[in-house]
Amino acid sequence: MAGSCLLKNKLEDFKLNANDVIHFKLVRNESDVEDHDKTFKADMTHQIFGEQESIFGYKDLEVKMYYTAAKLTTYLSMSYIDKVTPKRFDGLVPDDIIPKLAQEIPPGYYTNIDDFLATLPKEQNFRPFGELLHSYKIKKEGGSRTFEIYKTDIEAPGFREYHSRLQTFLLFFIDAASYIDVDDDRWNYYLLFEKYKSDGNTMYAIAGYMTVYNYYAYPNKTRPRISQVLILPPFQRQGHGAQILQTFYNTCYDRDDVMDITVEDPSENFQRLRDYVDVKNAEKLDHFQPEKLKSCFSDEMLLEARQKLKLSRRQARRVYEILRLKSTEGNNSQQFRDFRLDVKRRLNAPFTKNRRDFQKLKKALNPQEIDETLTVSEEKRMEYLERSFEEHIDMYRQVLDRIAAGY
Repeated sequence: MAGSCLLKNKLEDFKLNANDVIHFKLVRNESDVEDHDKTFKADMTHQIFGEQESIFGYKDLEVKMYYTAAKLTTYLSMSYIDKVTPKRFDGLVPDDIIPKLAQEIPPGYYTNIDDFLATLPKEQNFRPFGELLHSYKIKKEGGSRTFEIYKTDIEAPGFREYHSRLQTFLLFFIDAASYIDVDDDRWNYYLLFEKYKSDGNTMYAIAGYMTVYNYYAYPNKTRPRISQVLILPPFQRQGHGAQILQTFYNTCYDRDDVMDITVEDPSENFQRLRDYVDVKNAEKLDHFQPEKLKSCFSDEMLLEARQKLKLSRRQARRVYEILRLKSTEGNNSQQFRDFRLDVKRRLNAPFTKNRRDFQKLKKALNPQEIDETLTVSEEKRMEYLERSFEEHIDMYRQVLDRIAAGY
């Protein structure tokens, strides 16, 4: 018994959180390899190492996943000071880390750091794929940084292979992400690069990307759906997400064939980003001015939002609620009460439909079947409405705070 407890305690030193031990870098020059400030870690690893996101069998493990900043030439290696062996630990074996990661990385990655660094001079030959849509600058101490956004498709020479390397980041930074079918020509890709100078050469570093799928909408329309949006960690919280989203929007506004723009299963972070961009745009529309917001959401609002901003009904209504909250005077309890009732009426709509359905069910079911069918009590409905309202308001205020901050 004592021996098993001792072994168990000893094994604890060999259990690691995969998120902590996998180190990423976007390498521009050789000095970046030794620069710890250039390292960033995974947000998640459960799609590779399971729900516990754990690695077993190593002490002081470091897994290096380095990419050259432009071409995304890849380096993969690991180091440790000790590991579990069957002889020392009653037949236990360590996890096969490199093989698991290698399943997600296209062939051709390097395992020797010198060979990897030898590819860096080729970075100066890299040029972005596709069509330049937008260029902008962000301020930094003593100057500014330049960024460019390109639109491309999978048939651009070399992009298929490039995309296969780029999409590996999804597994570590977007929950429930999956690789897309690149052979479907209805996909468009929007790439974000930093453009900079090095030794007099114009250079590019990947900063993020977005994928959009163009769905058919009867009879002759297109409904673009935003699928994946990733700004790489070294470039986050700099406004790039809003830039790439607005750039995509700008390509849709004048297209008569675009019905509206949708988003595939948005995370909370992306929903806030989308709200921020849409609210900023809607503030300029006639029917979203403060004096018109104190009434209910109108058909005129929906029509203007759809025609000018390509917003769906659901998103147009959400934008209306955020702007109405903004125009509600903080010390005017009646205005806020009216706003609260308006939002709760929308949240209550599914229950109202259920009540109508219930009246139909009463004619077809016996009392026991009715009890089994009607599962949401009035108390639970009220709790849901209040909780949902507070969650919406919290997110709306975060959007308005960002607008007020001007970034």
